[in-house]
Amino acid sequence: MAKTPQAIRGTQDVFGADAEAFAFVVETFERVRRLYRFRRVEMPVFEKTEVFSRAIGETTDVVSKEMYSFEDRGGDSLTLRPEFTAGIARAYLSNGWQQHAPLKVATHGPLFRYERPQKGRYRQFHQIDAEIIGAAEPQADVELLAMADQLLKELGIEGVTLHLNTLGDGDSREAWRAALVEYFRAVKDELSEDSQERLEKNPLRILDSKDRRDQRFVADAPRIDDFLTEEAKAFFEAVTSGLDAAGVKWQRAESLVRGLDYYRHTAFEFIPDEGSEAAGKLGSQSTILGGGRYDGLMESLGGAPTPAVGWAAGIERLAMLVGDKDEPNADVVVVVENDELIQSAIAAIGKIRAAGHSADLMATGSPRKRFDKAVKAGADKIVAFDLRDGVEHVRIKADDGARGTIEKLLD
Repeated sequence: MAKTPQAIRGTQDVFGADAEAFAFVVETFERVRRLYRFRRVEMPVFEKTEVFSRAIGETTDVVSKEMYSFEDRGGDSLTLRPEFTAGIARAYLSNGWQQHAPLKVATHGPLFRYERPQKGRYRQFHQIDAEIIGAAEPQADVELLAMADQLLKELGIEGVTLHLNTLGDGDSREAWRAALVEYFRAVKDELSEDSQERLEKNPLRILDSKDRRDQRFVADAPRIDDFLTEEAKAFFEAVTSGLDAAGVKWQRAESLVRGLDYYRHTAFEFIPDEGSEAAGKLGSQSTILGGGRYDGLMESLGGAPTPAVGWAAGIERLAMLVGDKDEPNADVVVVVENDELIQSAIAAIGKIRAAGHSADLMATGSPRKRFDKAVKAGADKIVAFDLRDGVEHVRIKADDGARGTIEKLLD
């Protein structure tokens, strides 16, 4: 016999309770998206490689190590999307979506990164994503964060806190960056190899290094607060006061940074509290939802300066926190106790489903055992078709209210 092909490492086949949890995350996201009036967009699964290399940055691990890139038959370099934001930014510019600014959009779907698979992390994974493009006001940041907070609450995820920081405006960030380079240059030989490489290109990334050689210097590194302009201070104050007004709990996280130059002002992550059930389920993969303001991204793609802010969250991780979701029982089970009545049963189940009720048809196995099988499966509303003295007989098992509804549907 031919050998059965196996799934590719880093991918997964989702079924049963896991699939129900996955669907619950997506359905909840779609419902919350509509509450906040975010418009649905669908994006290509692959783009020209330059969309991601220019937007994410040539020196990042995503671009240098993790992208699935290939040359098509026309000789163009294409890449399976490793994230949503760059593709949405490209679409905003190439499709003339500027006419809709400020534009609130949301999407979800598969993404691809060639990285070591581990708990909650896959080479093909799925994210939900929300962006506000063309809004420079701090209220946009507040709305996005309030949306994320409500989403997590409606998913039933507890023991999670919003960690918040400011990266300042362009002037603030540049002054801070220069101070960081000067500070870390003095101890360059004692830094990790990765941080030595990042020192001139991307010094902010040293601040979130997990290497102990770096961490001992991070505590005394220059702080962004010492370099904030008055405008940047006012922006961050508007965000934090807006979150307070919206009832979103947050805490300052000064070590939370974004290495790419186009990030400005707000950076944030929702992280499980230490010792919480969420932390126990996710292990070392602690960030549940993260994002920030990326006011400089459009310029890297050839567009005019455009303010924007967004976030993304892994569906797999959220599903792990949601826990198993059993598939709900059918509203009605239609049982065929005599095979001569299969057509009547098919007609009946069609009417039930057309009225918006989920329904299963039980018409296999021993006809005598089908009704009992439906009862054992947990069905509390059963419509059974049988012949009695050669006449079609319909038996309904349901409470009085449901019985009346079913009888009207079958008339």
